[in-house]
Amino acid sequence: MRGMCAGVLFLEAIVLGLATPVMIQVEGVAPGLALLCGLGLAFVAVVTSGLLRHPWAYAIGWLVQVGAVALGLLLPIAFFVGGMFAALWAAAYFLGRKIEADRAANPEFYAR
Repeated sequence: MRGMCAGVLFLEAIVLGLATPVMIQVEGVAPGLALLCGLGLAFVAVVTSGLLRHPWAYAIGWLVQVGAVALGLLLPIAFFVGGMFAALWAAAYFLGRKIEADRAANPEFYAR
């Protein structure tokens, strides 16, 4: 689960970072606000991807997803892109939990 969620957050950080100049140039968002929102969320996503060994970091990952969707208020396409990453995060989180539970229930199968 940790690897899949970290991968989603890391890729999302790249997209959030690349959204910053789009907010400034295309949408006319003030540079300070765009940097704070875009690069700030990207920074939180990268840091959180490294902290996923702690159970509380997954809550921060969910907050990053909320922030990415809320970025749509400044950059309308972010509603769609943020929603896609939120769906990927949810899939990685819930499928990862299911896989970990299956591994715990059937250790002899995964020992091969």
